[in-house]
Amino acid sequence: MKKISVLGCGRWGSFIAWYLCGLGFPVTMWGPENGQSFRILQETGKNEYVALDKRIHLTSDLEKALSEAEIVIIAISAQGLRAFMQEVTRFPVADKTFVLCMKGIESDTGKRLSEIMTESGISPDRIAVWVGPGHIQAFVQGIPNCMLIDSQNEALKKELASAFKSNLIRFYYGNDLIGTEIGAAAKNVMGIAAGILDGGGFTSLKGPLMARGAREVAKLIHAMGGSPFSAYGLAHLGDYETTLFSPYSHNRGYGELLVQGKKFGKLAEGVPTAKAMRMLGRLYNVELPITEAVYSACYEADPFSDGEARSNLLRIILKLFERETKSEF
Repeated sequence: MKKISVLGCGRWGSFIAWYLCGLGFPVTMWGPENGQSFRILQETGKNEYVALDKRIHLTSDLEKALSEAEIVIIAISAQGLRAFMQEVTRFPVADKTFVLCMKGIESDTGKRLSEIMTESGISPDRIAVWVGPGHIQAFVQGIPNCMLIDSQNEALKKELASAFKSNLIRFYYGNDLIGTEIGAAAKNVMGIAAGILDGGGFTSLKGPLMARGAREVAKLIHAMGGSPFSAYGLAHLGDYETTLFSPYSHNRGYGELLVQGKKFGKLAEGVPTAKAMRMLGRLYNVELPITEAVYSACYEADPFSDGEARSNLLRIILKLFERETKSEF
């Protein structure tokens, strides 16, 4: 079996290392020496999600992690990818396969994560993305789900989907890298909107949010050159249950606490993604009302000041349901 290094030892990084080790792959997991997630794993051998198999080699030596791997899986914050790749490409990595197990769009540029990898000097034929529904808390209980691997390299995505499959995760391979990446990132924006509805007591409106959210994302994907049908696949609509309804969803939790004037202490990728999607909507002349509302809620409202501000934040989302009557499609 090919040697794998997982770069990133947070929530998804630790799960992926645990999962692939369980399939029999030789796994190295890297994290920054001073990082809290790395220190917890180093000291205790576990975190709140998984207990590490003793066969997993935990290291803070990036050069060693890269040199030992044939497949490099990256699971870090999407907004940190460009700077991180500057560190990675200081070492010889031209012969490595890179798999991005992360969802986001660069907030300052609107670039997809695979585009950042290419701009960092990695061949597009050596880049794949691993996305789709599923929460770690469910996976470690043995509850199965389906996920998606996509790449512009047909042989690579089929090889990875076959190698990584198990009774716990059934993999499909995608055929629209633009749609896969935009859809996977955009579902986090919809998750924030769902959380605001939950926190404000309007949970029943999440049904219309699901339908209109997928339609909004489909239009953006199509304008960017992808297939609008990708919005209705595993990467976007297929991930709605785990994003819009699950108590484990970071983005839904962020929105729920936001409307209550409370701060969310963990990463919510939907916040910078809303900024990036707003930029892309204007660049491609696509109307994105839900994205615009989430952007306003995250960047323009001030829910931590007083009750009136929190009411205004909820009204930003509810205003979506006051728009003029129009044909659904």
